[in-house]
Amino acid sequence: MSSATLRGKKVLVPRGKKNAKSFSTIVEELGGVPIEIPLLAFRPVENQKIPSLHTYDWLIFTSNVTVETFFSLVGTEDNIQLPKIAVIGEKTEQALLRRNVQVDFKPHEYVAESFVQEFSQFVKKGDKLLLPKGNLARDLIAQFFKDKGHIVDEMVIYETYFPEESKEKLVQLLKSKELDVLPFTSPSTIDHFMSVVRELDLLECIEDCIVAAIGPVSKRRCEEHGLTVHVMPENYTSFEMLKAVVAFLEIHKN
Repeated sequence: MSSATLRGKKVLVPRGKKNAKSFSTIVEELGGVPIEIPLLAFRPVENQKIPSLHTYDWLIFTSNVTVETFFSLVGTEDNIQLPKIAVIGEKTEQALLRRNVQVDFKPHEYVAESFVQEFSQFVKKGDKLLLPKGNLARDLIAQFFKDKGHIVDEMVIYETYFPEESKEKLVQLLKSKELDVLPFTSPSTIDHFMSVVRELDLLECIEDCIVAAIGPVSKRRCEEHGLTVHVMPENYTSFEMLKAVVAFLEIHKN
């Protein structure tokens, strides 16, 4: 077993409060110091009504937040008739399995581009799809299947925002240069982080940080903001991303 670790590096934990603990635990197990600053928070869209689920052939979930919010709107009745379920991501699948909901399809690669290519082989002509999502989610999946002639109903069920208290804490840590590793788990985490950096002209404060992106979409967003991405894992999970940071540190020992 490798003895390589995060070597006491201070690692930004960008996840929301509910998901920060598991991320922080991984950081600690790998020998780092987690610094929790939620760059994202979520709130349900008010007065949103879930349509008649029995009229759909497939229900698509792209995040665990979507699962949590969806079932808070649907309720917990045991007799809910769900369509077949397609998901992106391990955490999304786990959130469903905790509710004893069977997953019928998941792609080998956890990005929308791979999802649509693989999933299209399972969608039959005339199938109707329901896609609950957040307000900042891309429309790639819906557009792909609409272009194929399928009926796709998109439904914004939650909003993503940047918690005000996180901004203040982030500014303090950036100015004191206390962060060593910046792992980004979504384009939204990058946008919110960089909004603070740009607003207060703090680019110099992160020039020595290791930047990690969980996957190609986040990597591309980092680069759009002018960041150099040092690490991106082959498998797009938080654990693999942090392991990739360990490997990077091992290669770049002083």
